[in-house]
Order: sequence, then C-alpha cells, then structure tokens
Amino acid sequence: MPHPYPAEFRARAIALVRAGTPQKQTADDLSIHPVTLSNWIKQDDIDRGVRPGVPTSESTELRAARRNGRITPTGN
Repeated sequence: MPHPYPAEFRARAIALVRAGTPQKQTADDLSIHPVTLSNWIKQDDIDRGVRPGVPTSESTELRAARRNGRITPTGN
C-alpha cells in the first residue's frame, strides 16, 4: 500500500485547485498523480456537503469499529 500523504499536503493541494490553479498543473507541480488529486477533491466535496457520499469522519469511525470487531465488513 502506498504511503499516505500528510493531511496538510493534501489540504494545500486542494486549496491550490480551489484558488484556480488547474488540477493537472497542480498535480505536476506537487509530483502527485492527477487521479490522486482528483480523488482528494471529490472527498473534500463530500466532506463539505457539496457532493453526496460518506464523509471522512464517518468512514474513519467505520474502519475503527471493524478493526475492534464491533461490526463485520458485511455490516452484521
């Protein structure tokens, strides 16, 4: 599994795109894959309530519950 980027790095990349820098240029400048940046922007939209989906906080809680054996991957 690839090493995750720090949250501050992700936030800076998203802020650059939101400020008007094209996604491709931002990805190239920061040496990240354009699809990675696109995924971060999509998740940020979900977290801000702009797009439907599971917010980061909720998915983090679900992963923790699965790790602790409180729920199974199928939800039972």
